[in-house]
Amino acid sequence: MHPTSRFLLALAAGALLALPAQAQQFINVLTGGTSGVYYPLGVSLSQIYGKALPGAKTAVQATKASAENLNLLQAGRGEIAFTLGDALSDAWKGDAEAGFKTPLNKLRGVAAIYSNYIHLVASADSGIRSLADLKGKRIAVGAPKSGTELNTRAILKGAGLSYQDLGKVEYLPFGESVELMKNRQLDATLISAGLGVAAVRDLATAVKIVIVPIPAEVIAKIGDPAYQAATIPANTYTGQSADAHTVAIPNFLVTHEGVPADTVYAMTKSMFDNLDQMVAAHAAAKAIKRENAIKGMPLPLHPGAEKYYREAGLIK
Repeated sequence: MHPTSRFLLALAAGALLALPAQAQQFINVLTGGTSGVYYPLGVSLSQIYGKALPGAKTAVQATKASAENLNLLQAGRGEIAFTLGDALSDAWKGDAEAGFKTPLNKLRGVAAIYSNYIHLVASADSGIRSLADLKGKRIAVGAPKSGTELNTRAILKGAGLSYQDLGKVEYLPFGESVELMKNRQLDATLISAGLGVAAVRDLATAVKIVIVPIPAEVIAKIGDPAYQAATIPANTYTGQSADAHTVAIPNFLVTHEGVPADTVYAMTKSMFDNLDQMVAAHAAAKAIKRENAIKGMPLPLHPGAEKYYREAGLIK
């Protein structure tokens, strides 16, 4: 064999041996159903990350949202995920009733983002005007063990109701529950999402809706600090002429301890540097503020995110 060929072969072999050190970096963004808010924001994040980490391969996964996302992260099957605050604290503690048999101890916090508003939406002709009116009615409560479904249970409990009091319970994601309401097969649905969520906008243009109020005394009975009194401003949706009192619950971005600190630092920094891109993807992102990023975080921050917040002066 010619010495040059031998040298090139040796170089090639050396390059092959060196490859694992430069293993392809994957960033899988775990979101929710495609008609919610997590999904469009997740698509926007994956584009932001793609530019900030040019060597990484980014992907967006539609899921059943909070609980599924957290279980996937714990199993290392995703790098960053959207979740509701109450589901996150249940996962960190290991609340079996919420679907977490053991504490998900590999999870690490990245940022508090925007709040979800509970939209308890009834068709105007169902006669539902209050929580008490839900008795005997056909309700969609969210996908099983999703953040929405956990919210539904908590709110019914605060109102002194349970699933047994309802006429029919459907465990469905937003898009499907809206289709059933349009076809008059459901009386109401509970949708936990950012203001202006597509599913409710879509429903409000198809049928006359009522946003059922959730009073402060019901929120107080839930007894979870993640549940805060809030208002869906009048005219957020077609035909909604008055402010609707409801519950807001913070959303978080979460990762796991196995993701390198440099990666999480770049992901955290690039998101806050490109919030305008996220707002273009969904108006709910208008509520994402760097100064609120570590408020109410129910678990330890990832060291990469912590480094960013120290630089930003949020952690002394």
